[in-house]
Amino acid sequence: MFFVDTIEIEGLGNRHYLAGGARTAVAVDPPRDIDQVIAAAARRGVRITHVVETHIHNDYVTGGLELARVTGAAYLVPAAAQVSFARVPVSDGDVIDVDQDLSVRALATPGHTPHHTAYVLEEGGTPVVAFTGGSLLIGTVGRPDLVEPRLTEHLARAQHASAHRLAAELPDDTSVLPTHGFGSFCSSGRAEGDSSTIGREKTVNTALAQDVDSFVADLLAGLEDVPAYYAHMGPANSAGPDPVDLTSPRVADAEEIAVRLAAGEWVVDLRNRVAFAQGHVAGSFNFEAEGKIATYLAWMIPWGKPVTLLAETPQQLADAQRELVRVGIDRPAAAATGTPSDWVRPGEAPVSFRRAAFADLAAELSRAAHAPVVLDVRRDSERAGGYIEGSVHIPVHALHQRIDEVPAGEVWVHCAGGMRAGIAASLLDAAGRVVVAVDDGFDRAADAGLTVRTAA
Repeated sequence: MFFVDTIEIEGLGNRHYLAGGARTAVAVDPPRDIDQVIAAAARRGVRITHVVETHIHNDYVTGGLELARVTGAAYLVPAAAQVSFARVPVSDGDVIDVDQDLSVRALATPGHTPHHTAYVLEEGGTPVVAFTGGSLLIGTVGRPDLVEPRLTEHLARAQHASAHRLAAELPDDTSVLPTHGFGSFCSSGRAEGDSSTIGREKTVNTALAQDVDSFVADLLAGLEDVPAYYAHMGPANSAGPDPVDLTSPRVADAEEIAVRLAAGEWVVDLRNRVAFAQGHVAGSFNFEAEGKIATYLAWMIPWGKPVTLLAETPQQLADAQRELVRVGIDRPAAAATGTPSDWVRPGEAPVSFRRAAFADLAAELSRAAHAPVVLDVRRDSERAGGYIEGSVHIPVHALHQRIDEVPAGEVWVHCAGGMRAGIAASLLDAAGRVVVAVDDGFDRAADAGLTVRTAA
């Protein structure tokens, strides 16, 4: 009998796998914090003999090289991938023995990257699981535009062919276990469900339901902005990432926090957006530890700029560190735990801003002599589905660089649910703007009395 354990990285929207038999196992697309994979192997009582990568990842720093070094496992990487470290090159059709009657077969599935390779777990020669990486996802496919703009259409066509190859060569009851698709921006769409099989994908996946020209046209039309930090992930993975250091950062007192802010460094408050709005260090930014901190902080911070983390507890700080090393933000410059009163100098006080709902915004617009600025920080695709009449649109990931485009006056900022509005409100507040964070679901905007338009 075989097993497959899933290691889910919810913040990045990815899944990683450990699969094996009674004695040995293979790790697929492991995260950078490899202790999770080692712990999973220990629970199973197996030895990791192989580590495999489906591709050189663009959305996170891999733990594959370090996991192979620590465990002594063979490190398998697609042969066509350009890397600067020793590895076992894998080509289409290669078979790797994992345990008794258990093997992994490599299938070339270009599209997400030119060298992308899926791995099929076979028991007694029968396919049982397909680790599809960024190729065939649940109801969708990986995006083809992360390597080189001139290759995008070519890779989109290759992605269509790869999906059809998997569907043609594997039995319908083969489980489909992708790495991307659970919120990752590497996916061209959101996963349709939590699990799937080849048979199910034949009925629901757009790559298998459309002819290649229609598929490519729709896929390319639906692509949105690529997180800025992706530009640094591929090179880091190709060079061979350094081991992680999750030890506690040096402690910053109130004076050091003020000095770092004055120097233009980023001071990031990890508390939830409600607590931040009620009181925070002037000039600090709010990226909730419970949100997609790795994605949005890495997307927005100038790459390499020192960051100081402020947390309620040591555990909140440690969790954030773990999230950030996965995207290459390796060591905070400093950190502090406690409350805002601990982080401001004597004689200074925390600052705050208002929170509101869409009903409050509707009331404000109906009575204000000078209507406030309504700032929508959602993505383009979200705004196309409906927007508040008269609102200004700047996606949150672009706001830091475009903050001068926000019209003068009090700013009421909203997103789809509140998290990104909290980030945006903190940026505006730090820039000296009077801001109100709309902490509400956009699906309630029309019922609140606001005029919601749809893109023509």
